Amino acid sequence: MRTGLRVLLVAVAIAGSASFVLPAIVLPALAQKSAVDAAKRLQKARETTVSLAERLRSELAAAIKNGGVVGAMGLCQTISPDLVTSAADEFGFEVGRTALRLRNPENAPDEWERKVLLQFQAQIGAASDASKVEFSEIVTTAEGDRLFRYMKPIMTGDTCLSCHGSDLKPDVKSEITRYYPEDKATGFKLGELRGAFSLVQLIEE
Repeated sequence: MRTGLRVLLVAVAIAGSASFVLPAIVLPALAQKSAVDAAKRLQKARETTVSLAERLRSELAAAIKNGGVVGAMGLCQTISPDLVTSAADEFGFEVGRTALRLRNPENAPDEWERKVLLQFQAQIGAASDASKVEFSEIVTTAEGDRLFRYMKPIMTGDTCLSCHGSDLKPDVKSEITRYYPEDKATGFKLGELRGAFSLVQLIEE
């Protein structure tokens, strides 16, 4: 009995020692794998925002050329969602746009997005190069899902001022009121933070 008990205790001690030592060996490898995965997601998120921004600029320029600023505003309600859906299908991200000063209330930022937008505002206000400003993070939801989240600033360009600037034509103001009665997205200056692209991707274990 004593011999059997001694053997059992040794076996438990070995098993306990192995289970304790294993994480010290495995954790660095897991951390490295996680870092590589995050880097790949970040690169793909960057590619997604570049592609989406280029498509939006191209579609908007064509709409303004064909129907003027007022015509482009009407199309914006359908163009932007279609491009976002297309980008999501192509790159595998849930894609959206948000801002601190909203035109469409459906694009209101969640708590995480609002914090990032305020961070962008501070960075750009401190003369940071907006083209290099971005933010990514892996977050865990209340339900336990792990999400990769990424945001990239949208800056106010010359074309944006036509319907987001201070000196708007009467017909443009009227159209904004018609489509977006709760609009707060005017009065922007060239080079000011307009909003941001916001990307989300579920991390499947």
